[in-house]
Amino acid sequence: MKQQSVIKIDDVWKKYEMGEAEPLIVLKEISLNINRGEFVAITGPSGSGKSTMLNIVGALDRPSWGKVYLDGKDISSMSESNLAILRGKTIGFIFQQFNLLKNLTALQNVMLPMEAIDTPEHEAKERAEKLLISLGLDDRMNHKPNQLSGGQQQRVAIARALSNNPEVILADEPTGNLDSKTGKFVMDFLGKLNKEGRTVVLITHDLDLVTYAKRVIHIKDGMIERQANISKNKKRGKK
Repeated sequence: MKQQSVIKIDDVWKKYEMGEAEPLIVLKEISLNINRGEFVAITGPSGSGKSTMLNIVGALDRPSWGKVYLDGKDISSMSESNLAILRGKTIGFIFQQFNLLKNLTALQNVMLPMEAIDTPEHEAKERAEKLLISLGLDDRMNHKPNQLSGGQQQRVAIARALSNNPEVILADEPTGNLDSKTGKFVMDFLGKLNKEGRTVVLITHDLDLVTYAKRVIHIKDGMIERQANISKNKKRGKK
């Protein structure tokens, strides 16, 4: 059976104008298919274009040239409001800095993406509660971010990413601010989501984390330098 792309990038370039200086080209000739159910890691050194790649893959930014298709739809022809709705339903984001709203409780933070696509409040509250309970935060629902540990904040962020039941989870350095034990919990949870059928895209410079992925894409100088499939016997130190 032919695999279906959930994210397709076709000859994408990204250029930033620098006033009177030469334009800065940060992505060049990027073509990439991310299929449904894949676990893909995108890695590369600092300044390689990973952050811009994150914005393109997550449909947070549009390319200067080339095409990006999200769930089969060309985002270049979509209005900002329609793109925001499609992105909100298709992709759940997990960030290194958690990006929780400080004045909202854990429960309210998880409800927020559902409210953005007009989910009825009682449904949003019920789903948010279930997600937080599943992540062991049943006694932290009414706590605000400054009352939570870093690990607890990241679990709230994971619940928020799952709130709209997205097909794709896009994780940007999700363990960067966590201790090793909590980081392992986060990565194991992402692996569990992938086994359940979700597509996971991991952006990281940590080569220890790429072993969770099934395919690794190396970025260098704004271009895809190489791709590799990870065999099962090499995952997480197995021999």
